[in-house]
Amino acid sequence: MYTRRIFPVVGIVKWTRRQILLFIFLALVPVVLYDIFGLKWLHVPWLPLGVLGTAVAFVVSFKNNASYDRLWEARKIWGGIVNSSRSWTIMVKDFITNDHALESKSEKDLQVLKRELVHRHVAWLTALRYQLRKDKPWETHLKTRKSNKEFRASQYRVYEEEVPIEEAIKPYISDKEYKVLFAKGNQASQILGIQSERLKELKSQGLIEDFRHMEMAKMLVEFYTLQGKSERIKNFPYPRQFATLNYLFVWMFILMLPFGIMEGFEAIGNRIVEDLGSHASNTFLGHKIQEFVANHFVWFSIPFSAMLSWVFHTMEAIGENTENPFEGGPNDVPITDLSRGIEIDIRQLINDYDIPEPYNWVNDIVM
Repeated sequence: MYTRRIFPVVGIVKWTRRQILLFIFLALVPVVLYDIFGLKWLHVPWLPLGVLGTAVAFVVSFKNNASYDRLWEARKIWGGIVNSSRSWTIMVKDFITNDHALESKSEKDLQVLKRELVHRHVAWLTALRYQLRKDKPWETHLKTRKSNKEFRASQYRVYEEEVPIEEAIKPYISDKEYKVLFAKGNQASQILGIQSERLKELKSQGLIEDFRHMEMAKMLVEFYTLQGKSERIKNFPYPRQFATLNYLFVWMFILMLPFGIMEGFEAIGNRIVEDLGSHASNTFLGHKIQEFVANHFVWFSIPFSAMLSWVFHTMEAIGENTENPFEGGPNDVPITDLSRGIEIDIRQLINDYDIPEPYNWVNDIVM
């Protein structure tokens, strides 16, 4: 998640600099044909173009709203994971006792059990975020578009792409669990299954009485629910028909825009020429310069056309870069940082040792 406020101004201009040059070129070509080669018929009436622009604005707005809803829902899901993780840890801390144990354990042994359950939960968080960072066929723009590749390579890092899941998860589970885990497909689901089996064993030993076991089992169900909600967003893309048509409509408007505003700027130039005829200039040279600018005022359509094209294209690109909130972009939900924050919080709750430090992110981009 990009946190620096200057990003919307400087960062977006740098990010879209190639498109800006393209829009200037697209606006330059029709002006050259219109003004230098005298193709005065080469224009499009503004009325139909304005209708098209209004329709495109509605479509872009719809896509951006839908993309933001996906992002915000993902953030709410991980907010639920944060709260449920704390609740789980409190239950582990206070529900596992010798009150109903068939064979009492020492405080040290109880602490080992609590640490095991909490560490296994951290393993679940780790497995889940690695699954959410996996590439999907529709998540291509971050790695294929040159501007995104440059920004990704120079401005931030994705932890899950640098450290294998096996290395990240191994410190939190036993060797036996490690072998079972990576023999299956969905590691996150398997970890919750192992957690449930362990709760059943503790219940049979009397370390967790029946009511407390039911409450802790409900928390595991809640983790499954939150995992499923995350997977729903990850595995179901923003509908391609909307995304594709939106992209085509935006480019139709961008390509037609320069042809629609040239005539309007030439009309402004003609009015300036008329004003020059009725008001004498102070100097002959000044009058000639003003007349030249007025006769070629259509060239001022180039920056305006490029600016309007940039606005529409950038709004479309923002929606596209927001629609997949787990793929590892600078505007995604920072699940890596959230996972580390949860780990620190819940391990401190049980007075654990060797607690890791928060990640040190660069360029104000929290992943």
